[in-house]
Amino acid sequence: MGWIIDAIADWFKGLLVDGIMANLGGLFNDVNNQVTEVASQVGTSPSQWNAGVFSLIRTLSETVVLPIAGLILTFVMCYELISYIIDKNNLHDIDTFIFFKWIFKTFVAVMILSNVFNIVMGVFDVSHSVVQQAAGIIGNNTAVTPGMMAGLEAQLWSMGTGELLGLWFQSGLVKITVVALNIVIFVIAYGRMIEIYLLTSMAPIPFATVVNKELGSMGQNYLKTLLAVAFQGFLIMVCIAIYAVLVQSVAVAGGDIFGAIWRVMGYTVLLCFTLFKTGSLSKAIFGAH
Repeated sequence: MGWIIDAIADWFKGLLVDGIMANLGGLFNDVNNQVTEVASQVGTSPSQWNAGVFSLIRTLSETVVLPIAGLILTFVMCYELISYIIDKNNLHDIDTFIFFKWIFKTFVAVMILSNVFNIVMGVFDVSHSVVQQAAGIIGNNTAVTPGMMAGLEAQLWSMGTGELLGLWFQSGLVKITVVALNIVIFVIAYGRMIEIYLLTSMAPIPFATVVNKELGSMGQNYLKTLLAVAFQGFLIMVCIAIYAVLVQSVAVAGGDIFGAIWRVMGYTVLLCFTLFKTGSLSKAIFGAH
């Protein structure tokens, strides 16, 4: 009779171990896949992320915003010429070279305004290359391997049925919570892309002022903001890398598995918090405001 009870206990224990391994395996596989998916999101240029939306934004910018930018550029260059003329003793001492200087600056300003999208896309092409290189390094060094999972399974078999039952409930709850938090993470990534589209749509206006010393602060701050948003993707990848290393340590750690499972959820909450901070941190680094 005793062997029947032992067989049932072993069968139930096996179910619990399999259930826990399924929960943890899905959790750790999400970490492995997250690096690739987030890299794909944050490392994609606006034209590649959604061609339809980008086409709409470009059409609006060229047909609605660009004419306004042309008027602003006309005002800026007239102001520039007036400043050149009255700068030398109120028209009493005029150097003809200033007209050549003004023509050259006007030519440069028109060329910049005519190639706004090329400049913006160039910035995102550089950030795309940086993020892709970072993704390769991160993906090769933070993956949770089958060997780590085998070690974790061995620890589970050494535990009692009561412990396994409690761990099964906890691992299931943590898995559901982490999946919900992963949705928040990707909302942040998508929100960054929306911000990029909004910045791209208004690009001609700040670029129209960039050649003027007094009014050029608008264009300079726009360029800083553009760089900050572009390289925010790199900071997001760094956050994902730290998160992956922390979760990997849970997979290889011995001892308190209960505490380790809850640490995974804590790490994921911390990841969401740090991802929200990447935008302000990137702007602080590039001096954008």
